[in-house]
Amino acid sequence: METSATTPAPVKAIPVVSTVATDYASMADDVLKYVNEYRRKKGLSPLVMNNIMNAEALKHSQNMASRRTSFGHNGFDGRSNRISSAISGISEVGENVSMGSTSAKEVVDNWLRSAVHRENIEGHYKITGIGIAADKRGILYFTQIFAMN
Repeated sequence: METSATTPAPVKAIPVVSTVATDYASMADDVLKYVNEYRRKKGLSPLVMNNIMNAEALKHSQNMASRRTSFGHNGFDGRSNRISSAISGISEVGENVSMGSTSAKEVVDNWLRSAVHRENIEGHYKITGIGIAADKRGILYFTQIFAMN
């Protein structure tokens, strides 16, 4: 009688990593896509995503979602100063925030219906950062930061 023993394949440990920063990365890319489509129609150059600005935008969205700060532009001067310190040649910074939209298209469409938000989207900015976070009820908070360098 022949017997065989098989050794089970080793199980790879799956690292536990917070997905907060990456959960909405695809949606942030879509926000940029819709903003740049609009800018192209207006004859404006496309914005380029910047990781430093993404981190600032994400942190602000997370802070709003967790209620560490109220919804709005609280702390904007600090974000602007940190961006200006980290990226050489920054001459101007702007910001759009939103809450409650459920898609990239919806948030961009809402911003475009608002003169103040549309002004940022149409600005002479070159780089941008986008951060999206959800609160415990699943409501999304969006931050888009614009900068000229």
